[in-house]
Formats: sequence, C-alpha cells, structure tokens
Amino acid sequence: MKTMVYLVGAGPGDPELLTVKALRALREADVVLHDDLVGPEILKLVPATANVQNVGKRYGRNHITQDQINSLMVNFAMAGLTVVRLKAGDPLIFGRAGEEIEALRRAQICFEIIPGITAALGAAAAAQIPLTHRQLASRLILLTGHRALGARDDWRSLISADATLVLYMPGEDYSEIASQLQAAGLHRTTPCALISQTTTAAQQIHQTTIGELPEVAPLASPALLIVGAVAEFATQTLSPQLGQSELINCWAQI
Repeated sequence: MKTMVYLVGAGPGDPELLTVKALRALREADVVLHDDLVGPEILKLVPATANVQNVGKRYGRNHITQDQINSLMVNFAMAGLTVVRLKAGDPLIFGRAGEEIEALRRAQICFEIIPGITAALGAAAAAQIPLTHRQLASRLILLTGHRALGARDDWRSLISADATLVLYMPGEDYSEIASQLQAAGLHRTTPCALISQTTTAAQQIHQTTIGELPEVAPLASPALLIVGAVAEFATQTLSPQLGQSELINCWAQI
C-alpha cells in the first residue's frame, strides 16, 4: 500500500473556504494532525473513524515540538495510514511546512501539498480591502510580528508608502509595532486595519492609523494587521455571520 501524507491548508476559519481537494483529503484521512487554530466546524468534516490529534504550537505555549510532529507524520505513514497534516491558512506561509517537507523526504514518504487561503487573503476579503491597487499599492509584503520584533533593522528596506504590509501575529502590545512602522518611514496618519478571528462568527475589524494604533485595545487571537493606503477601504459594518443567501438578497436589493 502506498503511504501518503497531505499537508493541507484549512483556510482562515470559514469551512466553506476549504478547497474541494482539501475536503476530499479530510474525508479519506486515517489520521489528522491539526493546529490549534483549526476550528471545530472544520474538524467536524473528518470521518468519525479517523484518529484526530491536536498538535498545535501556540506562541509561548508549545506542548509538542516540531520534531515530535515530524515523527508522528512519518510513523503513521510508515504504518500504511493516510495522514493529513492540517494547518490553519496556507501550509507554506508561516506554517513551518519546510521542516515537515524535509522530514518526509528523509523518510522517503510520499506527500502532497494542498494549498489553502492564507489569513492575509481571508482577512482582506472579509474587510473588503484590496491588497493591491493600481494607484495606491504595487507591492505586497507579508511579515510575522514575532519575527519582526527581532528584526528592526530590516524594516526600512522592506516598507514603503506604495506597499501594503500584512503583519501576521502582531501580538497584544501594538505600540512597538507602531514605533517600528514610523521608524521605517511611514507617516503616523497611514491607515491600518486590525482583523481578528477572520471569516468566523467572532470576527472583529478595527480600522485605525499608525499613530492611533497604540491606543487600540488588543483584539482576540488570531489577529493580523494590514498597513497601507488600501486599509482605508476597510469596513467595520459587514457582519461575519451574514450567510451566502443573505448576501445574495442584500445585493439583490441594491
């Protein structure tokens, strides 16, 4: 029997944003190793016969190491089981997929990567923010807040007024982020938007500016920060609980 591991992106939270291929892999899985951020609505799609394990590593609260996750994938696959390594967002963006790819290749395990909608795209869509714009933004930069806080010297070379910056995991103290953005050359009036728990019923969208960012109360994790002129497009009124049929009716009435 050919062993197989699927590195699957679960998307930003809404189960309807799973790809058809991701759904097929979940339904065929014998084992699902999932992140903390994969919600219960998505896990309900896994067969009751599958072995489902939470192998999440939230910042500062790791209960399992990456090496242990790698070993689980390899051992289950070598036992002849179909394994889904289920990651929030897209596995190739801040998902540590590189380390898992290396482990699977060393063990000569067949694997396939099934991409998902990364949080930046899900949050931008939910907040109705165009990440690029012909007049406002010709570049898109993705950074992680935890890495960025230790790489202050790199910010000036990365960030410019014609770029949209998406900062994953900005933490709970936004004052440091605001200081670094201004030190990199962005004006304190530059628009930005915080989006929390995007595409879920608990979604929050808060539009502000870099100068006002330190005064914003921390939003629930997971959150991300979109910075740049395009953040001016952000809506704070669209309900995340609006269903597809309601959206269709909404547009029909306009």
